[in-house]
Amino acid sequence: MATEKIKIHRENGEEVEAQSPVIVSASRATDIPAFYADWFLHRLKIGYSAWTNPFNGVRSYVAYDNTRLIVFWSKNPTPLLSNGGCLDYLAEKSINCYIQYTLNDYVSEQLERGVHLSVQERIDTFRRLVDKLGFGKVIWRFDPMILTDTIGVNELLTKAEKIGNQLKGYTEKLVFSYADIRTYRKVQTNLTKSGIYFHEFEESNMLAVARGLSELNRNWGYTLATCGEKIDLEPFGIVHNKCIDDDLMIKYFSADKKLMDFIGVEIIKGDLFNPEDKIIKKRNNKDKGQRAFCGCIISKDIGEYNTCPHLCEYCYANASKEIAVRNWQQHNLNPKAETILGK
Repeated sequence: MATEKIKIHRENGEEVEAQSPVIVSASRATDIPAFYADWFLHRLKIGYSAWTNPFNGVRSYVAYDNTRLIVFWSKNPTPLLSNGGCLDYLAEKSINCYIQYTLNDYVSEQLERGVHLSVQERIDTFRRLVDKLGFGKVIWRFDPMILTDTIGVNELLTKAEKIGNQLKGYTEKLVFSYADIRTYRKVQTNLTKSGIYFHEFEESNMLAVARGLSELNRNWGYTLATCGEKIDLEPFGIVHNKCIDDDLMIKYFSADKKLMDFIGVEIIKGDLFNPEDKIIKKRNNKDKGQRAFCGCIISKDIGEYNTCPHLCEYCYANASKEIAVRNWQQHNLNPKAETILGK
């Protein structure tokens, strides 16, 4: 299931080789809907964008000729709803999408100072997105769960309950993870620098959160899922998630034959005697380039690290706030450039 490579012409006329992914992730590395929606829409219309490998600094190109699905990740996807914006353009071009919407409540603790909308405004955006895209295509993430001197298990559950109660009828899933701070040295450094006294999750805390969410879910009726977590929470009815999810694609986008062919799915239509369609998954699509306990299937992420101005205190995608702000300012000097960085 390798991504096809094609020849494209850059805006300067140079011919280059580009990846041409069927599934695009926009993005694990930065909040494209919140800050770069106009850039992304422009690049979609141009037909390609450029991306810099974070490990070796090499620039490569991503063409959108074959793209059939875009997975958005955001804490504030409100810009996607603008008239003539990304969602309207994708609908016009019959390109599928769904949204991983991180909706936390760390307002009083000021852990997400760059998320300027209130929790209620973000909930309202969630509902509007569902009204536009359809039920099941906006997934609620309370991510990450974090413990500090002022946030314990009970406080986390109270925060989740208040949001979850208002999303009933608008989502079918809650995805969460436990903040793993010491794994990411820059996260630990940034939290310490900001004077935030964090606590690592131990198994007892994890189980307490899982038990509490399971009890809350008696009212919600959501699918509960963890993102990238090793711990087995199946006794609480909690599964391991696939954020880039072929099962979701089959459920909502099965009419897109090119997408189904890419993920290796055959759909045998029902008949008078067997009315239900038969779905045959021919292969395991897991992306081996992701973390061991990540269930995502193969996609191409077009974002870049050190570019998110949300400046969340626990962020793993920014080496520092200063670098992220500097790159955001650089982007704004040339907001239609090939890369998010304005280059």
